[in-house]
Amino acid sequence: MDAGADKVSLNTAALADPSLLTRLAARYGSQAVVVAIDAKRENGRFAVYARSGGAATGRDAVEWAAEAADRGAGEILLTSIDRDGTRSGFDTGMTAAVSSRVNIPVIASGGAGGFEHFLDVFTAGRADAALAASIFHYSEHAVADLKDYLRAHGVPVRVTC
Repeated sequence: MDAGADKVSLNTAALADPSLLTRLAARYGSQAVVVAIDAKRENGRFAVYARSGGAATGRDAVEWAAEAADRGAGEILLTSIDRDGTRSGFDTGMTAAVSSRVNIPVIASGGAGGFEHFLDVFTAGRADAALAASIFHYSEHAVADLKDYLRAHGVPVRVTC
């Protein structure tokens, strides 16, 4: 942050020491603190994982998101481990559960395969933003075309110059 970054994203470090969120928010502002939550469906809940999805934490994603927001996080980056890389659509149920519980922006990640998946996550999933990689990497889709699609379906999008 002192080197000029606008935001920092924390996952494993925040899980290991949740007070880190409060300290960072106090020093840099909540808008600069993003908590990345990697979760998958297990036994009727959304289980949080650390270390790039390799270590179960015993935490529930909805509860952890609420705690992170209470501790000063300004955004949640929510990745569905189950959907990541599948191109089968975002986990709108998980996203909606987290979005309904916190009063900070939720960025959905994991599963984007087509424009309809973005529409679903912004409507049913109540996401504030969505992250995607593979559908854009190989020039299958253009960001401008996605924005046109979303705009045509009543989803507000940022205008670019």
